[in-house]
Amino acid sequence: MKNFIGELRVFMSYPQNSVLLLARLTLAYGFTIPALMKIQNLEESRLWFVELGIPFAGFSSYMVSGIEVMGIILLTLGLFTRYIALFLSFVMLGAIFFVHLQHGYSVADNGIEIPFYYFIFLMILASFGPGRYSLDQLLFKRGQYE
Repeated sequence: MKNFIGELRVFMSYPQNSVLLLARLTLAYGFTIPALMKIQNLEESRLWFVELGIPFAGFSSYMVSGIEVMGIILLTLGLFTRYIALFLSFVMLGAIFFVHLQHGYSVADNGIEIPFYYFIFLMILASFGPGRYSLDQLLFKRGQYE
């Protein structure tokens, strides 16, 4: 019975790993346009952060832009996934509270719906890691899924 449960666990890890890969790549893609807009227009981003009332707007705009760009790269590679997922989740909490909360929930009204979904997916990656198809697995946890 123990052997059967072990084999079932290995079998069930394959769809899990594919879903974690798809979640990482989808999130990386989703951050691409906003990150590039911020990086290409840092002064406008800073002014927007000031308008939103974000503390330390200059520093925050650089920090958010950097975290988003690093997030795109690291999520795509599956490298330091749990850490970057945590940093990006803080970015999403900032987006929820400073940008979207006043508009309610619906995406149609620019509400919190999409950043909330991103936050949930990031928490899944922070909790479960990147899965088998990642540099984290290759470099740091070889054999965990075998």
